[in-house]
Formats: sequence, structure tokens, C-alpha cells
Amino acid sequence: MDRLMAIVMALQHGSQTASALSDKLEVSRRTILRDIQTLSEIGVPLGAVSGPNGGYTLMAGFQLPPLQLSSREALCVLFALQGLTGYTDTPFNGERWTVMDKIRSVLPQDTAQSIDPLLKSMEVEVPKRVYHLPHLEMLLGLTAQEQWISVFYQSMNHRRNLIIRPIKIFAAHGFWYCDCISYTHREKRRLRIDRISDIAEVAAPEDYEEPEQCGNSVSTVHIRAELTYKGMLKVERDEHIGECIEAVSEDCWIADFHLPESEWDWVVQLFFSLGREAEVIKPDELRDSIRVRAHELLNRYEYARDRGEPCNECK
Repeated sequence: MDRLMAIVMALQHGSQTASALSDKLEVSRRTILRDIQTLSEIGVPLGAVSGPNGGYTLMAGFQLPPLQLSSREALCVLFALQGLTGYTDTPFNGERWTVMDKIRSVLPQDTAQSIDPLLKSMEVEVPKRVYHLPHLEMLLGLTAQEQWISVFYQSMNHRRNLIIRPIKIFAAHGFWYCDCISYTHREKRRLRIDRISDIAEVAAPEDYEEPEQCGNSVSTVHIRAELTYKGMLKVERDEHIGECIEAVSEDCWIADFHLPESEWDWVVQLFFSLGREAEVIKPDELRDSIRVRAHELLNRYEYARDRGEPCNECK
């Protein structure tokens, strides 16, 4: 029955061939033809057109009820919406709650009762953050319009106006981010939206040129390191290298990946922060960089202990 409903919904959007329907529903063409016959027998008004541009269609005026969800489809939608509620602020603050109530209200009672225990045992983990994004919806609209804008951005090191063209808005790690082309930096950048304010539309810069696509010409460095269980848990959370981990025993994992040379400072900080939960195998330059940082940290604490007071930078 779920497949029959899926066929009818697909036909509501226009003509479909049996081959196209079989690809969408991942069944054989013969199965689709049997389903078409079943739909005709139960009174669904179908039409068929032969030829290269032909296919099956629904007769004009036939529509399914607005919402028909199986228990698994309802679980899928409610689970996704439940994950969205973990974000402090979204463009859909009110809607994320009301749509969940609407979906539940139209579900058959037995379906609702069957998915509630599953929803309670499933969770999309979203770190708790405190921020307010009054301009997020406006930024979404400007991104869709491919509009150049001026924003005031407060990063860890700078507070200044930037000229950017937003490319993509997305949520991750409990924050909302904007991937953009920055005319100010003359390169692509990723900005945290809670650090953006004072948004204003501007004309496209006359001397702007698209950043060159480096492709395979980017210089990389090969990183290989042993990880403990705790180290593996931390590294696998990284969106770039989290999939580059392989288990070699019950208590040892190997991280093996190639990293652009431009990310050298980042990888040094990563493995330095892992401490005893990781040991870099190669390259030697990375081992040396971590050793230097460790000595600097040791010297700083020894100085403070010997003098019984903080160093000059901390006074």
C-alpha cells in the first residue's frame, strides 16, 4: 500500500514512465506495471501515453488527501524536527513546534502510539548554545538572491566590516554558519552567524574576480597517528577527518589522512590538545611542532612555580 501511495503522489507531479517509477521506488519495472494495474482496479483514474515522451498520468482533478504518512515516514519527519528544536534559535522558531503538533494530529492513533516510544529513545545531539539571531531569516533571503552585502563581523581576532556574498547557510555543532565569498579577504570564508550584525545590501564590487579553483594542485601533507579510544572519539567528531580512522586492535586506532599545508597550524593544535590520547607517527615536522609547544607550556608553568607569581604577560 505504501508503494501504491508513492506512485500516485509521483504522478501528481506529472507524467512518469514505468522505468522512472521503478528507479525511484527501487523495484522492478514488472512490479510497477502490476501496481499500475492494481491502482486501475481500485478506481484510481490513470491515463497512459505511448511513445518516447509518454508515460502514466493521473486524470485531471484527482488528488490525494493533503497528508498521507506511513509510520516510518512520520517517524522520519518528527525525528528531524525534534533535532531542530535543539537549536537555540532558528528561522522557524514557532513553526518547528506547530508543525510537529499538526503532524501528530492527523496521524491515526495507532500510528502515533507506535512511534512515540521510538522518538523518546532517539536523539540528535545538539550542543547547548546561548545566542540570538534576529537577522538569520534576512540572511537566508539574501543568500537565495546571491546578493552582495556588507556585514559587521566580530571574530576571535578582529572586529570590522566585511563585504561578502553568502553562498550557503547551515547549522552544525549548535551554531549557524554562513559560507561566503569575502571580497575583503579575496577568498572563500566560513562565518559564524551569531557574530554577524549590521547587514546591508551593497552593489557587486566592480573589480571582483571569482577565486581560482585550486583542484588537485593544492599541496598536502600526509598525517598518520595512533589514537587511544578517547582520542578516537574526539577525532571522529571532526567533519573533515572523522572518517579517516581505522581500528587496528581493541585499544588502538590509526588516523591516516592528507591535509592541505594551509591547515598546518590547525593540525598541530589538534594533536597537541589530544595530549596522551594520540601519538603522531609522521611527519617528523608535526612531532617537532608538538614538542615545541609542549616545552613552551612546561616552561611557562615552571616559571610561574619558581617565581610564585604569573608571568609578565598575565599581569
